[in-house]
Amino acid sequence: MPFEQQLAAQNLGGDQVFKLLDYSAYFDLTHQPLPEGREAILAALAADRMILRSDSGQWHVSNLGAILFAKRLQDFPALGRKAVRLIHYKGNGKLETLRELTGNKGYALGFEGLIDTLKTLLPANEEIGKAFRQEVPMYPELALRELVANAIIHQDFSLSGTGPMIELFERRMEITNPGVPLVDPQRFLDSPPRSRNEVLASFMRRIGICEERGSGIDKVIAQTELYQLPAPIFEQTDEHTRVVLFAHKDYRDMEQEDRVRACYQHCCLKYVNREPMNNTSLRERFQIEEGNSAMASRIIKQTIEAGLIRLYDPTANRKTYRYVPSWA
Repeated sequence: MPFEQQLAAQNLGGDQVFKLLDYSAYFDLTHQPLPEGREAILAALAADRMILRSDSGQWHVSNLGAILFAKRLQDFPALGRKAVRLIHYKGNGKLETLRELTGNKGYALGFEGLIDTLKTLLPANEEIGKAFRQEVPMYPELALRELVANAIIHQDFSLSGTGPMIELFERRMEITNPGVPLVDPQRFLDSPPRSRNEVLASFMRRIGICEERGSGIDKVIAQTELYQLPAPIFEQTDEHTRVVLFAHKDYRDMEQEDRVRACYQHCCLKYVNREPMNNTSLRERFQIEEGNSAMASRIIKQTIEAGLIRLYDPTANRKTYRYVPSWA
């Protein structure tokens, strides 16, 4: 049985349901008027499978209802450890923790507060290149929203004792969720989204917390390019999926690995947007001056040698060379 259909609490009276779930937030987020009367409220929650009527006329709270709208996740023994943890470290290592926060609200209920807390903790960048003329957040909010939502939606709830985790360091941010990805991390940008938790994902899309079509990774890549950040890393560990965002770094300070990864992601983004990647577009990505096209050519050559991209038409004039991902 899918996680969302399993029961988080059983045989409750209506008053107990109201005590455990923030039903008014449910109506706010789904843009429905609050019905008059207790039974009408319970019927609406049941229609969306947040709760189910028991054989005895009582109510069961589904995992879906609890994980989204619990006033306190810790009130549901099986879900207490699924709360999002936010850990803020001093410097770039894990030796010293500045603060550790554990969410206690359901995901739909606590999402905006979590994003607000993140924005408060993150320092601002100075003006970056041509795109911005004033201080901007260290990481684009749109990228944060998509990646945190993805970590929530795509987690493997069958792994006990662990939930999504956000770790803030001085120059990077790591977002980790339990469960290995269902698609190759190298193909996050172009693959149709597959989720273990389709009902949860569908509801989160419905209330506007995550992207309607696609995984939203294309938006993340586009935003990191706009903010002139190093390309994020998408990686898989034995039991988890992790995304690493990096603070701004000048081109000259990037390692070859950073440049190659950025070139590959830029090529993927261009491909899914049905636009050509060429020397000019890569120079714009890195803000390389027009007279330094050889620098961009060198990165393209290294990315081809890494087996990540290929020349679209080898018979074309060198000046019109276009590149596509190696899998295209």
